[in-house]
Amino acid sequence: MKAFVYEKYGSSDVLQRREIPKPVPNDDQLLIKIHAVSINSSDSEGLIGKPLYSRFGGLLKPGNPILGSDIAGVVEAAGLNNAEFQVGDEVFGEIPGYHGGFAEFVVTHGKTLMLKPAAMTFEEASAIPQAGVIALNGIVKKGQVQPGQKVLINGAGGSGGSFAIQLAKLHGAEVTGVDNTHKQDFMRSLGTDHVIDYTKEDFTKTGKQYDLILDLTAHRSAFAYARALKPNGTYYLVGGYVTTMLQVLLFGSRIKKRTNKNVRILAVPQHREGLLAITELIESGKVHPVIDRTYSFDEIPEAMRYVGEGYAKGKVVITVIE
Repeated sequence: MKAFVYEKYGSSDVLQRREIPKPVPNDDQLLIKIHAVSINSSDSEGLIGKPLYSRFGGLLKPGNPILGSDIAGVVEAAGLNNAEFQVGDEVFGEIPGYHGGFAEFVVTHGKTLMLKPAAMTFEEASAIPQAGVIALNGIVKKGQVQPGQKVLINGAGGSGGSFAIQLAKLHGAEVTGVDNTHKQDFMRSLGTDHVIDYTKEDFTKTGKQYDLILDLTAHRSAFAYARALKPNGTYYLVGGYVTTMLQVLLFGSRIKKRTNKNVRILAVPQHREGLLAITELIESGKVHPVIDRTYSFDEIPEAMRYVGEGYAKGKVVITVIE
């Protein structure tokens, strides 16, 4: 089968198309023929090996040579113990471990997959899992946003941010989106009430405070983020600098005790529950995946370069089967 592999951390230039053996499922697995796969921040981080947590599977070189986690495809074969899905089922979801999707086929268990709605394309389905579930948890399930609350989303113009804006507006919040210069109009188009260009303004120094901050790309200190919160407000860190994560882990309880502000890391385990919930909202028309660009399989390095340069507005999707 065809796959894009990488044997060292670096730019998209290290990705190489190769013919590798087609995987064989064991009794507990499914073999999925991938029709589409979307790109997430975890793929960009895994490619360059930064932040340091992205090297969890291999400190000096990638532990798994194939990136890609959000897939949509067709069940090609099912192990004897996997009775939930049948050959021919159209499915989508995340691959556990966040690897294996930049290929024609992948083996995985079915616990993080669900049936693809018939009205949804493979490309649309692949754009949902990681970004949609993270946004749902950060804004709704754990963020518990309420009508009239002030919500700030850092990294709002990216894949998770595009879902987060829609969810926050759906629940009646006043939303501020933060991203680079290229994404200001895009954030407005999704309904943000205010936009901030982080290349020109630091939202932690404006004096404005928010009930909820969802940070998809943390680069400042935990104390700076606490400064931007209202009393009883909550800050959730999804990704970013390891130093910021360590500060949140080490000083979060102290900040809570001194200021009554919650500074936490948002941990979102891979499971089907969140995927079902965000897909239900999409099927009802309340939220929609936003696809900026679609690339062919052979254009994966170019697609990764586009995402890595910070231009992607919403999701970037790879069509594996034309």
